[in-house]
Amino acid sequence: MKSAWEKFKTFSKKANELSTQFYYAPYRAAIARAKREEDDLFMLLVFAEMMGMPNPASWYTLELQPILLERFHEWHTRMGMERSPLDHFRCC
Repeated sequence: MKSAWEKFKTFSKKANELSTQFYYAPYRAAIARAKREEDDLFMLLVFAEMMGMPNPASWYTLELQPILLERFHEWHTRMGMERSPLDHFRCC
């Protein structure tokens, strides 16, 4: 038999899932559309890079470089790489 604490934990988990679904229900379509747009942009940039075309968004994203530099360093250290995997891009 489940103890009162285990029953409470189960109830609270289900209540949390239900309230989360209730809260996000009106925004599901907008979230899905934003994810599709993000995926489309990623595909455009990857295929353009693969075909040797310059990145069309590079000029507009230049001001984000300091923020991305910090995130890049966090990413490569989290992936277990001591140094940057890119030869021409040093962050450490």
